[in-house]
Amino acid sequence: MKLSNHIDMNPGIMLGKPVIRGTRIPVELILRKLGEGASEQDLLDAYPHLNSQDIRAAIAYAAETLAHEEIV
Repeated sequence: MKLSNHIDMNPGIMLGKPVIRGTRIPVELILRKLGEGASEQDLLDAYPHLNSQDIRAAIAYAAETLAHEEIV
């Protein structure tokens, strides 16, 4: 899966935070909802502009970001 097909960062949208492409839905929101116990179907019902690949891309984006994090 190519993350850039699903995740966008634009200074003019949500202050440049990563969002699902074509929406104003931040990756952080998706991760937070999943962490609070929401299911994929809960997210799809609550945010009709999302699809399953968008949710997987948000998780993959977080994993990639953490993989490159440096501990000082």
